[in-house]
Amino acid sequence: MIIGLGGLLLAGAVPATADDPAAGRKIANMCRTCHGLDGYAKIPIAPHIGGEPKSYLEAQLMAFKTGARQHEMMSVVAAGLSAQQIADVASWYAAHEVTAELPSGTDPAGAPQACVSCHGADGLALFKDAPNLAGETNIYIDTQLKAFKRGKRKHEIMSAIAAEMSDDEIRDAADWYAAVKLTVKPVR
Repeated sequence: MIIGLGGLLLAGAVPATADDPAAGRKIANMCRTCHGLDGYAKIPIAPHIGGEPKSYLEAQLMAFKTGARQHEMMSVVAAGLSAQQIADVASWYAAHEVTAELPSGTDPAGAPQACVSCHGADGLALFKDAPNLAGETNIYIDTQLKAFKRGKRKHEIMSAIAAEMSDDEIRDAADWYAAVKLTVKPVR
């Protein structure tokens, strides 16, 4: 048995350590200036990340780490994180519960049709690989959609959708989701 385990260790087949949200909370101290410790962004150009799906957060951090996605701050931060630290901090932020509430009197049928099948009328993602848009600033959403439209960001689904949107449609979608009230319930 010991020989078998030694062979596994030499082959690199050691199972990853389980994600540790408590360790992720410590890592999140690096994130708090922009994204907040609870994942509610403190600056308008940073997204809310509390309650995002863990797999989505991990994928974005790994994209920054590897250079597949670039940002002057996030690329530097992610480059210094190990895969385990990324898993831990993603677990921390994913553990937060989020709710979204449309403004009073708003008809969900008025939600941007190009967006609702993945992001919902209220901006809470319907798929684990899609981010929440609820409560993001219109500046952030507008910037990201235009980055997809112009090829500065690439995604197999979003690039095509954004390419078909006019600047007015992008602005309308950004305004719709910015008007949604997002609540992030902190993890204790």
